Amino acid sequence: MTAEASEVALSKQELRAVTAFAAACAETVLEVFEADQPDDPRPRAAIDAAWAFARGGERGRALRDTASAALKAARSARTPAAREAAWAAMSAAGAAYLHPLAKATQVRHILGAGAYAARAAELAAGDDRGAGAGHLRRAVAWATPVVVDVLRRFPAAPDGGGRVGELTRVLDADLRSLTFTG
Repeated sequence: MTAEASEVALSKQELRAVTAFAAACAETVLEVFEADQPDDPRPRAAIDAAWAFARGGERGRALRDTASAALKAARSARTPAAREAAWAAMSAAGAAYLHPLAKATQVRHILGAGAYAARAAELAAGDDRGAGAGHLRRAVAWATPVVVDVLRRFPAAPDGGGRVGELTRVLDADLRSLTFTG
């Protein structure tokens, strides 16, 4: 494969659509983190920054900094569910930085927030896999044709990654199987 063949065309509008999808996924489990760490605004700030970019804002240092701060917030979480929720927020802000490289690892930029949020939902429900499956069904419903089109430009999600990796691959397969009409 040549260097040119490994490039994926991505417009700013497509990055905004992917980021909106990621923010919608992460937002659903923000309360899990906030119940654990009510005085820590970092995951909410990351999701807010993701929405701001998705709605036309710039992709700059502030967006990247909120993603980094949400990652640090995950380290301070007292419960595994709260940690996964903070990682979902970090992934939402990080979705804006999807690289135009045809690598399976880039799929995590598109689907990471959804997978981490599904895992947070499972853990918050006593490790109930049905809660994660329900979250993934809602994520599939939120996906726009643009998000699915962008996802299909990349190889399938990679192996590994534990339970979050499994959830990523399920979400990946479900989205790739969608068909949109008129």
